[in-house]
Formats: sequence, C-alpha cells, structure tokens
Amino acid sequence: MKLQIAHVLSARQTIEKSVIRTPLIPSPYMSGVAGQDFLLKLENTQPSGAFKLRGAANALANLPAGAFGVTCCSTGNHGRAIAYAARARGLRAVICMSELVPQAKVDGIKALGAEVRIVGRSQDDALLESRRLARDENLVEVPPFDDPLVIAGQGTIGLELLEDCPDLSAILVPLSGGGLAAGIALAAKEIKPWIKVIGVSMNRGAAMHGSIRAGRPIEVEEVASLADSLGGGIGVDNSFTFAMCRDLLDDVILVSEGEIYDAMQTLYFEDRLVAEGASVVGIAAMKAGRIASLRGPVATIITGRNLDMAAFTDVVTGKRVTLGSVTVEGRAYGA
Repeated sequence: MKLQIAHVLSARQTIEKSVIRTPLIPSPYMSGVAGQDFLLKLENTQPSGAFKLRGAANALANLPAGAFGVTCCSTGNHGRAIAYAARARGLRAVICMSELVPQAKVDGIKALGAEVRIVGRSQDDALLESRRLARDENLVEVPPFDDPLVIAGQGTIGLELLEDCPDLSAILVPLSGGGLAAGIALAAKEIKPWIKVIGVSMNRGAAMHGSIRAGRPIEVEEVASLADSLGGGIGVDNSFTFAMCRDLLDDVILVSEGEIYDAMQTLYFEDRLVAEGASVVGIAAMKAGRIASLRGPVATIITGRNLDMAAFTDVVTGKRVTLGSVTVEGRAYGA
C-alpha cells in the first residue's frame, strides 16, 4: 500500500469529532531568533494531551468488525491516545511500555482505564509483548507509527498547517519513529511541493536519523532523555515510515540534552507553555543555529504535555538534571 493525500483527507473526515483543530500561534521571541515568523502548532491541547490522538482515533475507527480490544507498545503518548480512544468506544486496551517510560505517563494511561504492562528496557521489548498479546489474547495491535492509518491521522496536522498559513516555508517536526514526520511531509508536500519539512531529534539514540544514514532500518540503544517521547527504535522490519522519511524529509537535525533543556525553559518563560522535551526540539534546533536561512514563516509542532511536572519544575527552575549517565547542568533562564 502506498500512502497518498487521499488517505489523509479521509482520515480528517473520520476523526473530526474525536480530535480538535489545534491553534497555530506566533511566538514573538522565537520569531526574533529566526528572523521570520515562527509559529507553534499546539498539539499539546488535544484531549489526550498530544498529537497521537489523531492516528489512534483513525486506527480505532477502522478496526475489523467484531474487535473487542486493542494493544500497542508506547513511550507514553501513543498509549495514552489509544487508551483515550478505546475508552470512548468501550474497548479493552492493553498498553506495553519499557522501564524507561516516566511514571507520570504510566499513571496517566491507567487513569484512562487501560491496562499497563511494563516490559524490559526498550521499546523493542514492549513491542514483542504487544505482538504476543495480539496473538495470544486476540487483541488488535495498533502500531505507534509504522501503520498507514496512524500515519494518515498524523498527516492531518499538515493539512491544518497550510490552511492556516499558506505561505509557510518550512515545518520543523519532532522525529522519532516517523509517523508524525511522514504524515505531515506527505500532506504538506502534496499541497506545496517546495516546502521544507525537517525532522529534529535528540543526539543520543535517534533511530530514524541513524537508519537514514545507514540506508536501512537499524537498532539503536534506547537511553534516558528529556525528549523521552522520541526514544525507541523504528523496527528492523519497518514497512512505511523509514522509506517515507528518507524520501520526503529535506533534512534531519540532532540537538543535545542541554539544548533541549534550554528550549523547554524558552517555551515556558517566553510563551508561557508547558510541554514535553520532545515538543521543543524544533525550538532547540533554531536557537542552536542549525536551521539554514529560510524565506518565509516557519512552524514547529508542540507535540504534547504529558510529562512529569516535578521533573519539568526542575528544568524551568534551573536545577541539575540527571539522565542515566548524562547530567545536564541547570541554570536560571537567561542567566
């Protein structure tokens, strides 16, 4: 199956009553940094707290007849979206996650009535358990990114971006498994072929970046990160997102934990927004000077708000943060 714009347009009709059309707002501070209008697509305002609800709602609306339950692996936001969408449909949901997922995300999923299985130290371990559940307990597996219905759902963001800002010159997309980036790039480039779509990820354990460089899907070590939602592999048997990101993205840029830390502070103090580390990698890349000069407005996706507020408070107050073997030295914003 080759995904086309028609699939994204169909997804928009399918999910219009399940998700909200999120605001696209200017960031005056980041516009000054960029030298162009810099816009924030607030997917953190979705009912489930993140953009993942779009793909989840589309997938669950297209379940096989007679399906009574679903399962998935997740670093947090996909699982929360599946739990939210499953509860709305009266379906059983079992979410599989690794030990690296923050407890706040686990608790949020349980609060929506889903079962949670903590398995292993990586997304790959959680994936194996999700596949076992699909096989042994007759649940329908809903992949977090490498699935045409999920990709099409995320692609509806690209439609909204260009409807709200037709002269957009570039989109900075947080990049993990590639469902968001692939969907947005598919939609945006169909509407405006010359627009630049740039993936941004953390510089440790960035699976899609490493896979594109290698020319094939590869395994990576999953490590603790402020951008924990971007962790995990893309699957060595990847069917959709690897090829789409390889062919459609204009560039993939990596940012450090320190740059993510600074960008979280920037979004909070300059735009008064609470968001996950994964949400701010586009801001981090722009502040670090890694985005080439562009002519015209730039947008990034503020992907989610499902974070540990105690950890977030440590960041915005400038405290030191330890991430496995890496320590990020904190400082007060602007100091």
